[in-house]
Amino acid sequence: MQGEKLAAGGDYGKDALQCRRIPFREAFCRSHLPPPVSLPAPPLATNYVAGVSRQPQQAANAVFRKLRRSGFEVIPINPNAIEVEGVHCYADLASVPGVIDGVVVATHPRQALDIVNQCCQRDVRRVWFHRAFGQGSVSPEAVHECGARGIQCIVGGCPMMYCKPVDFGHRCMRWLLRFGGKVPG
Repeated sequence: MQGEKLAAGGDYGKDALQCRRIPFREAFCRSHLPPPVSLPAPPLATNYVAGVSRQPQQAANAVFRKLRRSGFEVIPINPNAIEVEGVHCYADLASVPGVIDGVVVATHPRQALDIVNQCCQRDVRRVWFHRAFGQGSVSPEAVHECGARGIQCIVGGCPMMYCKPVDFGHRCMRWLLRFGGKVPG
């Protein structure tokens, strides 16, 4: 895969090396890939954001809105909500009809392993663990499980750093995290 980087980060040990860290553009925002890759424009995938809240100021909601504005079909997952921001919300991945192309995990890290197990049951092959600074949604056990199950995962960073147009704050965050080796270019 062009631009692919291995390793999920040194702080998760050798088991994390099984989990491939790939550029978000390649994993979710495929319409923004540079030439020579030629892919159809969105919506080409249905993505699910686990952790979208009934409180719109939460980070998961911002990711949810950005993916929608970028042309993707995005479905919220929250066991405590029927609807989020005017969109029907599912309690878990098992209750979602159809194929699930990818999941953004924007929950507390304690819930990340459960989300990965749900992804395994639904044959989801791509997972993004949201994290800017600090632990974010990353759980070492969830990252290990992705590697053990052959799920491509992105560990850290924010989808808003990659889906165009990227705002100034997220461009700066991407640069800082990329400079520190925490996210792909």
